[in-house]
Amino acid sequence: MRRTAGLYLAGVLVSGFGTTAMWIVSGIWVKSLTGSDSLAALTAFALWAPALFGPLLGTLADRVRRRPLMVWSNVAMAALLPVLLWMDSADRVWLLFAVLLVYGAQGAVQDAAEQALAASALDPRLLGDFNGLRMTVNEAMKLVAPLVAAGMFARWGGGPVALLDAATFALAAGVFALLRVREEPPSRDPLRGRWRTETAEGLRIVRASPVLRALVPAASFTMLLAGLNGAAIYPVVDRGLGHAPAYAGVLYAVQGAGSVVAGLAAGPLLRRVPEHRLAAGGLALFALAAGARALPYDAVALVASAGIGLGLPWVLVAAMTAVQREAPKAAAGRAAATVNTLVFVPNALALALGAGLVALVDVRVLLPVVALAGMAGALVLTAVSARRPAERKTGAGTGAGTGAGTGVGV
Repeated sequence: MRRTAGLYLAGVLVSGFGTTAMWIVSGIWVKSLTGSDSLAALTAFALWAPALFGPLLGTLADRVRRRPLMVWSNVAMAALLPVLLWMDSADRVWLLFAVLLVYGAQGAVQDAAEQALAASALDPRLLGDFNGLRMTVNEAMKLVAPLVAAGMFARWGGGPVALLDAATFALAAGVFALLRVREEPPSRDPLRGRWRTETAEGLRIVRASPVLRALVPAASFTMLLAGLNGAAIYPVVDRGLGHAPAYAGVLYAVQGAGSVVAGLAAGPLLRRVPEHRLAAGGLALFALAAGARALPYDAVALVASAGIGLGLPWVLVAAMTAVQREAPKAAAGRAAATVNTLVFVPNALALALGAGLVALVDVRVLLPVVALAGMAGALVLTAVSARRPAERKTGAGTGAGTGAGTGVGV
C-alpha cells in the first residue's frame, strides 16, 4: 500500500507541475497577445467548462479499469499539447481555448479515476491523510511551477511551456503504468447501457447521504466565490498593485505555499474535528483573504494569497474524503465526477461572470462582497453542523464503499 501511495503521489506531483505551469501561462499568454483582462480570465473558464459533463465522463471511469485509463489519458494529452506551438498571434488564440477544453475533459476523467482508485485501494481510515497529502503534492507545484512558467514565458514565450507540459503528461503516464493495484473487472451494473440513469447515479448517491447533502453545497458555494476571486486576479495585479501580468505568478506561488500547509494539516485535523467544521473554517479564512485583496498593498496581497491557499483546500479535502467514504466502489467514479461537477461548475460559471464583472465593477467593491458572502456561508454551514450532532459522529466513520444511501462514514 505504501508503494502504491508513493507512486500515485509521484504521478500527481509530475502532472500537477505541468498543469499548474500551463494554467498560469494560458492567462498570461492571452493577455500578452490580446491585451484583454476578460479573455485572459476566460482561459480558466475554458479549462473548467468540461466539468459540466462530469457525471457522463465519470461513468467512463466506472466502465473500465481505472489505472489503464489514467495511463492512456495522459498519453493523449502529451500528444495534443505541441499543437500550441502554432499559436503566435491574437487571431490564433482560439487554438489555446480548444486545447484547454480537451484539457478540462481529460482532467475530469482523470480526477474521477484517481479518486475511485484511491477509495478502493487504500484503508478508509487513511483517506483524509492521503487526500491531504495529495492536495499538498498537487498544490506544492504552485511554489515552483508559476515562477518557472512565468520565467520561461518571459524568456521564450508560451510554446516551450506547452512542450514542458506535454513532457510531464508523458512522464505521469509512465509513473501510473508502474502502479500495482489489484483491480476487479468492472461490475455488471444493472444500469449498464442506460446512460441517463447510469449517469444520474452519482447524484442519487449525493442526495441519499446526509453528510454529502451538507458538504457538497458548501463546497459548491465556496468555489463560486473562488471563481469571482480568480477572475479578479489580473485587475488586482494591474490596476490595484501596478505590476505586469506576470506578477500573477508570484501571487499563485504564495497561494501554493498556503496550500502545502493546508494539505499537511488536513488529515490530522479531520481526525479531530468534523468535516463540516473544517470546511466552515476554510471557507471563513478564504473569505477574509479574498476581501483583503481589495487593498492596494503588495504585502497585504501576498498574505491574502497565502490565506486563500490555506482555506480553499480544507473545504475541498473535506468534501473529497466524504465522497470516497460514502460511495460504493462500483459507482465511485460517477460519485466523484458528479461532486466535481457540482463543486467546480459554479467555479467555471463564476469565472465567466467575473470576466465581465471586472470590466464593469471595481475590484475594491467586488472582493469585499465576496468576503461578506463567504463569511455568511461559513456561519450557515456551522449552524447546520451544530444541529446535527449524530451526523458529526458518523462523519469520522470507516464505512467506505458500504453502499449508497447508508449514511455510514463520510
